[in-house]
Amino acid sequence: MDMSDATDHDQLFKEVIREFFPDFLRLFFPDQAARFDLSQVHWLDKELFADPPDGPRHLLDLVAELTLLGGGVGDTSLALIHIEIESAESVTDIERRLPDYYFYLRRTSQKPVLPLVVFLKVGLDGIGIREVTDRFDGEPVMTLRYRYVGLPALPAADYLRGDNWLGIALSALMKSPSNLRVPFGVEAIRRLGDSPLSDGKKSLLGDCIETYIDIPDEDSKRFQDILEANATGRVPAMHKTRVQIAHEKGIEKGIEEGIEKGMEEGHHRGMRAAVTELLEAKFGPIPIEFIEWVGAVTDQPSLRRLLVAAGTAASFEEFRLSTGW
Repeated sequence: MDMSDATDHDQLFKEVIREFFPDFLRLFFPDQAARFDLSQVHWLDKELFADPPDGPRHLLDLVAELTLLGGGVGDTSLALIHIEIESAESVTDIERRLPDYYFYLRRTSQKPVLPLVVFLKVGLDGIGIREVTDRFDGEPVMTLRYRYVGLPALPAADYLRGDNWLGIALSALMKSPSNLRVPFGVEAIRRLGDSPLSDGKKSLLGDCIETYIDIPDEDSKRFQDILEANATGRVPAMHKTRVQIAHEKGIEKGIEEGIEKGMEEGHHRGMRAAVTELLEAKFGPIPIEFIEWVGAVTDQPSLRRLLVAAGTAASFEEFRLSTGW
């Protein structure tokens, strides 16, 4: 990644991968994860790679040194995992650079190298393997195979319901209908707030969600308002994420103490309307009995569960069974 073009977003994503590296490998590359001792990960100083073949300003994103587990007892050796975070909207640039990176690492380290690419804006097949082939006069001379994850092609709902906390956070970058991104984002924040992770890790994943979630402009303010209301009922301190605040104070406590009764009821009315609008948009007209039933729901946790169920259900019958209506 060219350092002159690096953004805070890029640095945030690298920090997330470093902090949750074993979870990252197990989530997207389980077969490869099983080949390494993930209890000991040594991150190589990027200054070691300050002069790759295409210029001194082009540093590698992440390079981890791990023990590669062999087939026999005691048969182990060190290997490198090289991860590039690619935010471009095509694969052309990274595939031009990747062979140079591979040969540079292989030559300077004298260790096996596993190249991985995380695409933030290119979906491809979601998770897969691609080949970069160098040719002479049309004839293939050298081929490099690399593994990738294309986050925009992965189903957000599946990862949101999973038990991998990194996957829950990265669901913000995955595929979902535009009208479900607000409830999905709120549910991801809620699940992290309830997780057993440390406050620091919750804060990091919460920043990831709020930074990368792709919400239509017209829904952005509503998303922020919901997060702020769920956290404290007011704009949170700038040095804390809403996930951390929600964890410290408790979502329900923040609502009870921070929102006036009239404002709270207005928020509830909005959530009830969102549930019915989501169901109608997905499944067509819904029974009037249901509208009356949801109109009687007044507590925040129940409304939140209904909203998430409406967003994730594959059919109205599935929604009905999951909510007990």
